[in-house]
Amino acid sequence: MELSYQEKLTLIKLNELKKAKFDELVEKTGLDQVAAMRAVLWLQSKGLARLHEKSERIAKLTETGKKYAQIGLPEWRALKVLRKKGKVTLDDLKEVLSEDELKPIVGLLRKEGWASIRKEDGKLVLEITENGLKAEERAIDRALKLLAEKEAIPVSEIEDIIKVNDLKRRKIAEEDIVTERTVEITPEGEELVNKGLELKEEVSTLTPELIKSGKWREVEFKRFNIQAPVRRIYPGKKQPYRAFLDKIRRRLIEMGFIEMTVDSLIETQFWNFDALFQPQNHPAREWTDTYQLKYPKSGYLPNEELVERVKTAHERGIAGSRGWGYVWSPERAMLLMPRAHGTALSGRQLAKGVEIPGKYFTIQRVFRPDVLDRTHLIEFNQVDGFVVGEDLNFRHLLGILKRFAVEIAGAKKVKFLPDYYPFTEPSVQMSAYHPELGWVEFGGAGIFREEMTRALGIDVPVIAWGIGIDRLAMFKLGIDDIRYLFSYDLRWLREARLVW
Repeated sequence: MELSYQEKLTLIKLNELKKAKFDELVEKTGLDQVAAMRAVLWLQSKGLARLHEKSERIAKLTETGKKYAQIGLPEWRALKVLRKKGKVTLDDLKEVLSEDELKPIVGLLRKEGWASIRKEDGKLVLEITENGLKAEERAIDRALKLLAEKEAIPVSEIEDIIKVNDLKRRKIAEEDIVTERTVEITPEGEELVNKGLELKEEVSTLTPELIKSGKWREVEFKRFNIQAPVRRIYPGKKQPYRAFLDKIRRRLIEMGFIEMTVDSLIETQFWNFDALFQPQNHPAREWTDTYQLKYPKSGYLPNEELVERVKTAHERGIAGSRGWGYVWSPERAMLLMPRAHGTALSGRQLAKGVEIPGKYFTIQRVFRPDVLDRTHLIEFNQVDGFVVGEDLNFRHLLGILKRFAVEIAGAKKVKFLPDYYPFTEPSVQMSAYHPELGWVEFGGAGIFREEMTRALGIDVPVIAWGIGIDRLAMFKLGIDDIRYLFSYDLRWLREARLVW
């Protein structure tokens, strides 16, 4: 049987050990890990050795987790202050929490039921509850304690206490796969060694010197196994979510849509609400549903003629409408805010002028106050679009939405439900079925009301939609937590694949 120099060396050393961990065999032979693995695989293919592999998922603390193991989780540190004072503001918690820990602390305390939250004099006030006074060790606390005691713990052991994903979401722990390899010599291998194996110098290149000197007869030439496993290489690529957005953009352009673009993330309330026929006393315009800019506080209104038409639509109505029947305030319309929905750009485009018939879309970052969880973010992307034409109706809108959900989002099941939006009538909500999350709402749509389109200078039907593109990305990237779209998890960033 023909063996290379490295195979002979490995087999001789393995015969001395009989059975050994792979790392021990590497040290014994003096070969590097790749060369030793290549030799073992060749010996295994020839029936002279056996390679055994056992993989196990393990969990270990991140740097953040190690810090929490020493000083305690943020909610416990905050609770300690609450137990001492009874009632605190966020400023009071700055003594024990960092800026990054302050942001989610209200949600954490509310989720545990340890504090009630209300506003006093424009500030959030947290007051300890009965549950906060009686709070005891939770599953996450036990898991943190266990991880702090050991360097790494099998995931199965941790999941007897808490789901590892819950620890990963809080960046307390990270997951890894540890593979233990052992190698043993077979009876055939032992027999071959006992017969006597001659080790000759091994070379990988036939040089002129070897030929001239005749030394080529005394050496062994290195064999190459192109199927042997080697270290995986991760070349540079686009961030998976960024690649998804670019794909959506390309698909819409291929469908004949024109992209609407704007540089700023900041919008006046005029474009975000007023131009869309949303009254100034609508609850969605309050601080609980939208963010407001502190400085600068106000921007500028567009040309007077357009502003006058929008004002008339609100106060007295146009296109057969009686309007909202209140005194419209230009000062309120000038207030600045981070854009709350991409439909604001649709209003801008309609006022600027459009081709009739025409199809337009935009992919924009928008901002809304919300409780962060696996399906909600406070900063996310929306794809908004509209189609303008003389003979359009509601059936056209449903057809476009279904095509979008099935062809672009890859949804297997889609359903439509009646809904209400101030600027569309009729209106519809679209939901798609996710195998892990069930039915997920990811879009609202309708026909723009004439009170809006006439004020913006358009006198033909406009069908429009706004879709939470981040939720569609969950379908395509096979994830069940929307926060992973912006994750720094290197393993996910390397291995995530778009499925089209």
